[in-house]
Amino acid sequence: MRRLIAAAFVSLDGVMQAPGGPDEDRTGDFRYGGWITPFSDPELGRGTAENGGRPFDLVLGRRTYDIFAGYWPQFDRGPNAVRDIAQEFNHATKYVASRTQTTFAWRNSQWLGEDPVAALRAIRQGEGPDLLTQGSSDLLRTLLASDVVDELRLLVYPVLLGRGKRLFGDTVLPSAFTLTRSVTTASGVVLVRYERAGEVRGGSFGFEE
Repeated sequence: MRRLIAAAFVSLDGVMQAPGGPDEDRTGDFRYGGWITPFSDPELGRGTAENGGRPFDLVLGRRTYDIFAGYWPQFDRGPNAVRDIAQEFNHATKYVASRTQTTFAWRNSQWLGEDPVAALRAIRQGEGPDLLTQGSSDLLRTLLASDVVDELRLLVYPVLLGRGKRLFGDTVLPSAFTLTRSVTTASGVVLVRYERAGEVRGGSFGFEE
């Protein structure tokens, strides 16, 4: 069985819209595009693309796919760190969720069909590498509401944005997670990994009479 890992850059208040540049996603008149760039730090390394040296396939929403397809293919022979990520992304199978497009030019790209959640459930049951989301906020919220996410891999940035597309919405499936890794960089970014740990359990701090 394959694992589905949800990876994202998020602000302290959970916003994940347009982290990489001003024009990445201006939906809703979002004015803070590129908000991760002031916190650039060598310790971030390969960030959410890093998978412990293991191969992975990508799960992308249409908007993120278009951004990646216009960027990563040209860096197959770029600087070492960028080249390594580009080669992994270019080699990986890209599973794309889209309501309007069914064929894609970036090599190794596949449409997830009319029901992307059902398609991913079937893919997870097969053999292959981990499935890794990148960006894709709309798709990610759907996945978090559908009990298909096995791990959260987040880079949390020390900034409040107040508005924008958020990682978690009201439809998220109540779930418990276990922290498996936590690293804080010199610039204040916290890298965390949480693995799914069953259902939410309740309790009480009240004193027994």
